[in-house]
Amino acid sequence: MKELKLGLNFGYWTGGPPPNAIEGLQEAERLGFDSCWTAEAYGSDCLTPLAWWGSHTERIQLGTALVQMSARTPAATAMAAMSMDHLSGGRFILGIGVSGPQVVEGWYGQPFPKPLARTREYIGVLRDIWARNGPVTNDGEHYPLPLPGSELGKALKSSIHPLREDIPIYLGAEGPKNIALASELCDGWLALFFSPQHEGFYRDALAEGFARDGARRSAEDFEIAATVPLIPTDDIEAGVDMLRPMYALYFGGLGAKSKNFHADVAVRMGFEGEVAQIKELYLSGKKDEAAAAVPRGLIEQLALIGPPDKLRHDLEPWRDSIVTTLLVGGDAATLRTAAEVVLG
Repeated sequence: MKELKLGLNFGYWTGGPPPNAIEGLQEAERLGFDSCWTAEAYGSDCLTPLAWWGSHTERIQLGTALVQMSARTPAATAMAAMSMDHLSGGRFILGIGVSGPQVVEGWYGQPFPKPLARTREYIGVLRDIWARNGPVTNDGEHYPLPLPGSELGKALKSSIHPLREDIPIYLGAEGPKNIALASELCDGWLALFFSPQHEGFYRDALAEGFARDGARRSAEDFEIAATVPLIPTDDIEAGVDMLRPMYALYFGGLGAKSKNFHADVAVRMGFEGEVAQIKELYLSGKKDEAAAAVPRGLIEQLALIGPPDKLRHDLEPWRDSIVTTLLVGGDAATLRTAAEVVLG
């Protein structure tokens, strides 16, 4: 049975910075956590907190889960990644993703169509910049370099050498085509909603990417970091209730009624009718009722809830799964329980 790794997942801010973030991160490093991760939506960014908090650490890897591609050109992301990798002594992991049309078109004012093609082109430019084989040009549809028709623009080569040319790239993905793209082009996959009981779907999608010509990795050296809410409690129903509003938001309130990548995950798990009800309630403004409609059975497949003995029991399917790292959040006591249960 493989050894699971632990990552500290800060997520994105709600009202402001999470309290005691530096102390929590330092405790995670002391406990043997392998990595920590920050996120962004349409408020705080993910790179600034990671640099600020990460400067107080020595060993733990520093990852973004995730950089929204439409927020930055590939060159801007490549620069940030090189800077973070230098400043951290080679501990940076670049997690990227396309986000969704509401944020991309509504917040960034960028077009959302052709996300797979955009992702492929974006990653290609990143790697060309880090390779420094010459001035970077790209004749792709989405990120042409230099700008077509420019009289003064010229192809440039990064003015600094990266600490590592192969800075790890993880892709946030939920649909099968995007997951296959992750296993073809990247070093890891960031799984937001993962159930080990339904991993056959993901195994198939990953296998498709690994089998493509020129695939960067194989199943044996590919990282899968799954976000898993972990709630140590003797009151399991109360722990489930804590998570219901979050799942109601993702399955019912994010995206559009006709297109919600998060809800598709729960549908594939067999909860199509429940998801339809959650969407209907949430989009009608009945958020509390939508939360109450999230089934306990769904939540317990996606999260770890209970006292330590139950957590250890429920962890076994995760140990047998394709997941290599569990991304958990919480206060210092929660992190200590996670380390005790997962790392031993």
